[in-house]
Amino acid sequence: MNLSTPLSVKPRFTPALDAALIPASVWNREFRQLARKEGAVPMALALERADGSISRFDTIVINPSSPYFDLNLRYVERIIKFLLWQRGGWKVYAGGPAAIGEQLKKVYSPHGARAFDFHFMGGVYERPFTVEVTSPEQVPAENESTVALGRHLDGCRVGFDLGASDRKASAVVDGEVVYSEEVPWDPRNQRDPQYHYDGVMDSIRRAASKLPRLDAVGGSSAGVYINNRVRVASLFRGVPKDQFDASIAGMFLRISDELAVPMDVVNDGEVTALAGSMSLGENPVLGIAMGSSLAAGYADIHGNITGWLNELAFVPVDYRDNAPVDEWSGDAGCGVQYFSQVGTIRVAEGAGMKFDEGLGLPEKLVMLQDRMREGSDLARQVYETVGTSLGYAVAHYADFYALKHILILGRVTTGAGGDIMIDRAKQVLAEEFPEIAAKVNLALPDEKSRRVGQSIAAASLPVIQK
Repeated sequence: MNLSTPLSVKPRFTPALDAALIPASVWNREFRQLARKEGAVPMALALERADGSISRFDTIVINPSSPYFDLNLRYVERIIKFLLWQRGGWKVYAGGPAAIGEQLKKVYSPHGARAFDFHFMGGVYERPFTVEVTSPEQVPAENESTVALGRHLDGCRVGFDLGASDRKASAVVDGEVVYSEEVPWDPRNQRDPQYHYDGVMDSIRRAASKLPRLDAVGGSSAGVYINNRVRVASLFRGVPKDQFDASIAGMFLRISDELAVPMDVVNDGEVTALAGSMSLGENPVLGIAMGSSLAAGYADIHGNITGWLNELAFVPVDYRDNAPVDEWSGDAGCGVQYFSQVGTIRVAEGAGMKFDEGLGLPEKLVMLQDRMREGSDLARQVYETVGTSLGYAVAHYADFYALKHILILGRVTTGAGGDIMIDRAKQVLAEEFPEIAAKVNLALPDEKSRRVGQSIAAASLPVIQK
């Protein structure tokens, strides 16, 4: 399908080094305008999670009598994709024209285009994934739940954050950071569970050595964690399933027992949001960490954490037909290809920037940052390109989150390039989406917090029993 026809998708800003971008925010805006022109009908979507909580999203689609009715599938399928990775769920209610719902059932099936999502969500929530086709009136009402998270800074604590290219750890005494470090590692390519265990313990012990005693440990990592058990995590995808079940799933429970201190480990996106809420002192906060991948988390108006996945790495932000493909999920145009080391280096290499033979993504990013410091115009354009895409993505996120503050963390933001990126994103919002720019604060933390802010917030997770 040619997504620019019959829609007039003409973003005001074109990313200098990624000119084919079709921002989801602009495409959806034009689609809804066309729907109103053609005679809009309601479409209600809901996602149910294992605990019975329900997220709901109400929108409009094009009237079934319109010659443009087929555009509805693209619109609704991309929204479902966003909602699944933002909020999560094992069951989708599609309340609207039956033809749309029936197509969604085919797409999100064991052999459909979204087979990865079908199997992933079924595994996370331990229920067979399903799409129920119904009317808008029969879609269940929203039933969300939230929990307080962290903010405990008493005692001597260690916080760690596990990334795909490095482990970050901090030692904290009564809320004051006394030590922080980053240690390179390569977890995604390691099959041996002992590698992962040894790496985590090494980071904890190195930070704990700077403390007079160890009272608690908090950690963050990409993936889904329930009661400190690893359910699904890309960092451990190299470990065979039988060894994952035997050694990785309960690894953090084992570490807690061996250290004999309370320990909490949660999704890195939740800790990103917690770091933002703690540093800003205001809510709601969407925290985004641009590291090896893209992590995100959300603190609501009360500073509490939702039960959502917030895996924005896998939500679509670019609707072009030949958008770059995520190698894990197999989907195109998703956030990891734009707002991470993967995305940044993709743009740089696509523009002809050369890197030394055999370098990994972290080393290539360092070279890009070095060239930025040296005044390279191409390096500046890389950050401007990422910033343009980010501005359009923030406008897209605003359809799904109540936003006030967006805090950007992670290695990609290090140095002057991070400031250029944020400035360009703000410019896009101010000129293309002034109503969003007026109510959303997009900000970077200080330079140190950009790199280790998550591990510091992670230290605040456990409660120390008195």
